[in-house]
Amino acid sequence: MSARRGIRALQPAVNGIGKFNSRSNCTQNTLCYLRTSPLTQRLPTVSAWKPVLHQPLRYASSKAQTNEEPAKTPLYDLHAAHGAKFVPFGGYSMPVQYSDMGVGESHHWTREKASLFDVSHMVQHHISGPGADAFLSLITPSSLSSLEPHHSTLSCLLHRETGGIVDDTVITRLGSFHFYIVTNAGCRDKDLEYLTSELTAWKEAGNPSVEWKVLEGQGLIALQGPLSASILSSILAEPDKISLSKLYFGQSKYAKSRLSNGKTSPDVLISRGGYTGEDGFEISIPGPSSTAVTESLLQSASDTLRLAGLGARDSLRLEAGMCLYGHDLDDTTTPVEAALSWVIGKDRRAKGDFHGSSIILSQLKPKKDGGVGVTRRRVGLVIDGAPAREGAEIVDTEGNAIGKITSGCPSPTLKKNIAMGYIKDGLHKAGTEVDVLVRGKRRKAVVTKMPFVPTKYYRAA
Repeated sequence: MSARRGIRALQPAVNGIGKFNSRSNCTQNTLCYLRTSPLTQRLPTVSAWKPVLHQPLRYASSKAQTNEEPAKTPLYDLHAAHGAKFVPFGGYSMPVQYSDMGVGESHHWTREKASLFDVSHMVQHHISGPGADAFLSLITPSSLSSLEPHHSTLSCLLHRETGGIVDDTVITRLGSFHFYIVTNAGCRDKDLEYLTSELTAWKEAGNPSVEWKVLEGQGLIALQGPLSASILSSILAEPDKISLSKLYFGQSKYAKSRLSNGKTSPDVLISRGGYTGEDGFEISIPGPSSTAVTESLLQSASDTLRLAGLGARDSLRLEAGMCLYGHDLDDTTTPVEAALSWVIGKDRRAKGDFHGSSIILSQLKPKKDGGVGVTRRRVGLVIDGAPAREGAEIVDTEGNAIGKITSGCPSPTLKKNIAMGYIKDGLHKAGTEVDVLVRGKRRKAVVTKMPFVPTKYYRAA
């Protein structure tokens, strides 16, 4: 996800697409895949792939994943009608770009106008009941007791013993005993196994009841860009009941949409936030209405709104400093190492009553104060010369290995090569000069604060 900057709520880290290599059967502006092994997940239905984009500038940074015949989101036919190029990703056939513009063009369009992303491959859950608050507080480090209704927070599902990140997630409180959470598509099997195990242990311990429902078939779209609010406002069926000017980053609201056929949609959940760093919204839609709501948005702003795919989403999220699970985060990484310490609430630090708290809290405390600290830190890098892709080694000026790149691509906005990775503690401060090995050659790099591109979230004054 992203660096702190006071953020309490963020979009989930939707999986992006991978580093590039050449392949003989690739053609201009198409994606090709090279099979690789999964990173840290044990996913019986998901394995990893690397896409290859043949075009002058290759913006995507990270690997997609699949194994079996991919499923289709509720919007598959709409994508096909708009000339989508599909890739298997997160168990689904997902659009990576469209025939009307390339990845770089789509990236700029999002920053300047508005784009619509299908993220229905993400896993949406409802967790409710008298024990919901306490259960989620056990498996995450967030201060959920102070989270107000229809407010969200970025969080992490944690391994019980190690404090490693099972997955990153966004948690929204819908009511006193009702939460909506979104987890990553590439972690579906692992997350479902984890939640099943944790809920079983919770029940066996005699704790208050918790109900868990996976919203299978639910649509989820992300409307992103500076014109997002005006576009969404134009299709609200009851604009007097929801004022987007008073709906701030990290807040949500149920509303109805006007449809192109003159009818009205059922309630959709509108959450303000952005994995791209732009102002925008995620809209959770009952499956049967997904296409109608999406078409209504597209038809309402035909000159300013375009569909966008995984290619642009990945370069946008990296410019925004957002993590991608399986690359920038994994089971062996703690929130402290990942520069996500800010998701750990102050009250949680005092009580230490969450999974992995003994390790995480000790990492938060410097060695001089009796803690253990960490040996590595997640950082941003600006790199000279060729772009550094995932797996590239970071070395000091004497050539000693000090870290690894986890995501990297040319920044369409900055016209520079940017990357994210882990570096030896003590060398993580902004301005530190290092080298990165790119195709065996040393390239100069500078540790840089993230986000690389200033975020434009809509916040209260």
